[in-house]
Amino acid sequence: MNKELYQAYVNILREELIPAMGCTEPIAIAYAAAIARAALGTLPERTEICVSGNIIKNVKSVIVPHTGGLQGIQAAVAAGLVAGDERKELEVLAEVTKEQIEKMKEYLDSADIQVSRAESDRVFEIEIRVFAGKHQTTVKIIDGHTNVVLVQRDQEVLYENCAVSSDPEEAVHKTDHSLLTVEQIVAFADEVEIDDIREVLDRQIAYNTAISQEGLRGQYGAKIGKVLMSAYGDTVSNRAKAWAAAGSDARMSGCELPVVINSGSGNQGMTVSLPIIVYGKELKVSDELLYRALVVGNLIAIHLKTGIGCLSAYCGATSAGCGAGAGIMYLYGGRNEEIAHTVVNALAINSGMVCDGAKASCAAKIASAVEAGLLGMEMCKRGCEFLGGDGIVTKGVEKTIANVGDLAREGMAQTDKEIIQIMLR
Repeated sequence: MNKELYQAYVNILREELIPAMGCTEPIAIAYAAAIARAALGTLPERTEICVSGNIIKNVKSVIVPHTGGLQGIQAAVAAGLVAGDERKELEVLAEVTKEQIEKMKEYLDSADIQVSRAESDRVFEIEIRVFAGKHQTTVKIIDGHTNVVLVQRDQEVLYENCAVSSDPEEAVHKTDHSLLTVEQIVAFADEVEIDDIREVLDRQIAYNTAISQEGLRGQYGAKIGKVLMSAYGDTVSNRAKAWAAAGSDARMSGCELPVVINSGSGNQGMTVSLPIIVYGKELKVSDELLYRALVVGNLIAIHLKTGIGCLSAYCGATSAGCGAGAGIMYLYGGRNEEIAHTVVNALAINSGMVCDGAKASCAAKIASAVEAGLLGMEMCKRGCEFLGGDGIVTKGVEKTIANVGDLAREGMAQTDKEIIQIMLR
């Protein structure tokens, strides 16, 4: 690889694989609220928050961490206003105290927090306005969880991003994600200096393993990880599904442990990384090989999600499960051809799974996505594959990935609207 492309891939990993405390959509709301409160200088007497339908979908049913079990948009707003540290971005609620939890519950009982749905066509939009006395602060985030485009107090603009692109993907990605291809991802994984990616991957391994084990120990959500282990035993393939599902069990139920996300999603970060970690332990591979396999898995997941968009009716666990299968194939010695076939196979299996918001059933969808990735890999190992012309599969992995992006972004736009309407009813 040339130096510029090599550095771009390193940058993509560093930008995408970042820590987050809690489901990232309510955390983005808490982040916006914390910025607004800091700019206002006091707790507001009244708050108005306007969000896109996909934000409503992903905040409605998930528990916000460090709130004592609260859920929903108003809870996320109150948490950010009362206890958020805006300097920590997606870890905005990481250091909430017991006293602050009590204070946010009291505030929520008496506060005037009005929620409305944005009228724009943007998939990701949060605009919060807070009022105290004669003063007002407005904060706006669009297209990505930390992509703040406006902070205004009264008539004074404190911060404004005037370079917002009409393409949401360009707006939130510092490094051009269109540079990603399966062939170059595998080449990068083969060549990368481990010290360039060690820190980010060590953090992913540590954080995501810790919340997975907490999910298997505790009583979270529908306990999908526990069900898988109890029903199907301690095989490596079942552990791969159970570990990923258990992390989601815990995270969707407000577990106060951080995760390292992928493509803006903690569930996707766990789905792509934990199965590779499980197989790495089972195969007793070296740390170096595990790092390289995680590079493959993470970048494949990011590559797939770039065409899909940050939020849609297409379940993001599907693309992350493909990444997991690709990374595990790398552990078994597969390289460009085998990994390309694994990705195509996995996409053909599970690309109909819809996203109906963040909640307990995400853990079960994660298990299904990992199963698709593993089946796609096992097919490839046995010389079996889906061929161009089979449904959305086209000859060439990049063309098939592009088809999935079109399906998710354009074809499922109406599906997304209908899902939101069903949830609101």
